Amino acid sequence: MKSISNLLSSVQKHHTKKILVVENDPDLLYILEEVFKEEGYECMMCKEVLDILPLARECQPDLILLDYILPNINGGELCNQLKREADTQAIPVIIYSAAPLAFLSLDNYGCDFFIPKPFDLDYLIERIKILVPAF
Repeated sequence: MKSISNLLSSVQKHHTKKILVVENDPDLLYILEEVFKEEGYECMMCKEVLDILPLARECQPDLILLDYILPNINGGELCNQLKREADTQAIPVIIYSAAPLAFLSLDNYGCDFFIPKPFDLDYLIERIKILVPAF
């Protein structure tokens, strides 16, 4: 008979970490999806969203990656939505932007990391592993 710790360990080893990506550039979406799959993450890709709360509640991601500059809303506002709600405020959020001066001159919106574009994919993966450690 397996001990409780062995059962928990077995279940945890099979839990695939989920990343929700909100990015309107289809080429970057494709690259991120391929890199995350290669790293063993489950990916949910979204080109645009005005209200991220229903999506986050439905997907239950382990981490959210947001582009700061989106067509109808900025990633900072989406992050703000997440960080104001009790059931989503603990989800780590990384915001990235090709306009780092604009982002940094405003507010960090409660994000856990900010990464300027263009970014090194290895650096991004390192930040994700800090925020979403493997079991």
